[in-house]
Amino acid sequence: REWYGYHFPELIKIVPENAAYCRLAKFIGNRKELSEESLEGLEEIVMDGAKAQAILEASRSSMGMDISPIDLINIESFSTRVISLSEYRKGLQEYLRSKMSQVAPSLSALIGEVVGARLISHAGSLTNLAKYPASTVQILGAEKALFRALKTRGNTPKYGLIFHSTFIGRAAAKNKGRISRYLANKCTIASRIDCFSEVPTSVFGDKLREQVEERLAFYETGEPPRKNLEVMKEAMVEASEVVAEVKKKQEKKEKKRKKREKRRLEALAAAAEEMENSVLEVEENNVESKKKKKKKKEQEQEAASEPEENGLEEEEPLPKKKRKLMGEAASVEKKKKKKKAKAVEED
Repeated sequence: REWYGYHFPELIKIVPENAAYCRLAKFIGNRKELSEESLEGLEEIVMDGAKAQAILEASRSSMGMDISPIDLINIESFSTRVISLSEYRKGLQEYLRSKMSQVAPSLSALIGEVVGARLISHAGSLTNLAKYPASTVQILGAEKALFRALKTRGNTPKYGLIFHSTFIGRAAAKNKGRISRYLANKCTIASRIDCFSEVPTSVFGDKLREQVEERLAFYETGEPPRKNLEVMKEAMVEASEVVAEVKKKQEKKEKKRKKREKRRLEALAAAAEEMENSVLEVEENNVESKKKKKKKKEQEQEAASEPEENGLEEEEPLPKKKRKLMGEAASVEKKKKKKKAKAVEED
């Protein structure tokens, strides 16, 4: 940002956000090459036509110095890295938000997803956090300062991880300890509700947050806050409605799941029946083919045994050599007969 600011200092004033600034720095490169054609690309990045036009006009009348191609290459590589890191951070934030809304919706509604996740992580689990008293939750994360204060007999810390909450930042210096104690108490209640409720909802967290806001207003203006009993009664009524809706949705989902399961089982049963029928058909065909083969074999055996029963024995075929000799003898005999007939005719 500082590096590219020497080349295009007006861009920081127009786009103060880091991720958008890096995208623009990567897209623009050398500001002298920026033209009307790149206006659409600028609008896509900043999502504002007026800002894109302001960037284009500022690039034409910029006070920045020229930049070398090597510096531009380095700036582009750094911009790419920063963009990828910002996207990764957004993905993590989205994952944390979805996970905390499932695991501890009341705690995340009261104190925020990040601080709530840090408290759960430091305690080890949501169950461990629910077991802690409010005094322990108040100084959770400030153990070193606590033990140092106990060792030196000094003042113990007033807050630990809950210091990162917006409530303590908004409170006056003299009220920081009081609001941190009150907030730790509400965090303990929220964590216990999340841990032991069957259907966790953010209703109690929203109501507890309202109580902390009222307590802050009381410290500043002196306006008396509502009693805890009244707030909890309201929360119980709202929570019961939310739980009923959630249960209805779950029942509908369960019915749909059962229907799908029933269809799947019916399809499997039909497929199994078809398979069984096909196997039976194959077995029947095999039995029939075996019967046919057996019948054919019996017929052949009967045909072979018939000549023997009639007393007619089939002559065995003569060997090849014998047949040849017999043929030669017959031809010699014919020649002799011809010679005799010729001699008789001459006489």
